[in-house]
Amino acid sequence: MPAAMPAAAPVAIPFSAVVFDLDGTLIDSARDMTRVLNRTLSRFDRPALSEAQVRGMVGDGSAALVRQAFAATGDALAEETLRMALADYLDDYFQDDEPPVLYPGVPETLAALAEGGVKLGLCTNKPERITRKLLDALGLSPLFGALAGGDTLPVKKPDGRHLSWVVEALGGGRAAMVGDNRNDVTAARAAGVPVVAMTYGYPRMPVQELGADLLLDRIADLPDALRRLGR
Repeated sequence: MPAAMPAAAPVAIPFSAVVFDLDGTLIDSARDMTRVLNRTLSRFDRPALSEAQVRGMVGDGSAALVRQAFAATGDALAEETLRMALADYLDDYFQDDEPPVLYPGVPETLAALAEGGVKLGLCTNKPERITRKLLDALGLSPLFGALAGGDTLPVKKPDGRHLSWVVEALGGGRAAMVGDNRNDVTAARAAGVPVVAMTYGYPRMPVQELGADLLLDRIADLPDALRRLGR
């Protein structure tokens, strides 16, 4: 009886760096943002928002989120009051002790990519100090070689320089972006890198209209998707 053939080794990922969005891509943070945002709204005598409403506001950074939340709950605020509300929201979010929720398969997929020699980066419009705290709480910080929050640079997504900075900080080379909304796709196009969009996040539009190179329902399928994308 002939000996069994050894299993073929998996094809290497054809990208030296993969950069991820955070909210709606790695973590399901709408619940957390809704909880914190509603505390801020309450302190400014505004009614609460539903999680569904907040999901439709996520993606453009904390300042835009707070501005939209106040616009949705009453008369527009003066800029000085909005700055106070933003500071209240950011401080509360940083101090919030509820654990963030990872999407299924995220830790295993990130670890597999890192073990395969892919350098991982994070490009998010969430403020850097909150992002780093969340990654620490999830035990993911050691996996990321570079991180840019929404306040790390003078620009943020959809500006391609936000993403390019992360790629360069990882050492350059062939890179790909993984996100969930139009800002991620626009930044990737501007930076000249292909982009995978996750279908479970906060796209704010039909995911088929985002213009991503690939759509994925499960992040566990990302390594194979990257192999197809890199052909």
